[in-house]
Amino acid sequence: MAADIRGANEPYDDINITPMLDLAYVLLVTFIILTTASVQGVKVNSPRTTAANQLAKPQTRAVTITRDGAIYLDAYPVTLDELEQRLGSYKAANPALPVVLKADAHTQYQKVTEVLEVAKRLDLTEIGLVTQRETVE
Repeated sequence: MAADIRGANEPYDDINITPMLDLAYVLLVTFIILTTASVQGVKVNSPRTTAANQLAKPQTRAVTITRDGAIYLDAYPVTLDELEQRLGSYKAANPALPVVLKADAHTQYQKVTEVLEVAKRLDLTEIGLVTQRETVE
């Protein structure tokens, strides 16, 4: 018991790391939540419709066309040739590959038709067009 009693000026041999571990866990959880919340793809202003259903399925590939005509496949910028090549490899792995086309409401219609022609050449039959639900009053 005499060994447990320390003088006022004696240094401690042990460090309590519990508060540091608590802080590390809180930071880890915060970074995980922020990282998963920030991965949402490219934002576009979708056209509105009154009858929109949820078209997303597991293993769905998203093709996005921005206002300025840039094309993205799953949030990665691609050209039309790269889009055809990558969708072709995805289709080889999954013959019933579902694709969702999300275009800005103010994009050139020509870009949308070019992407649809790529899908037709690849014989993609499950294609959904993303719109926003318009409130009916």
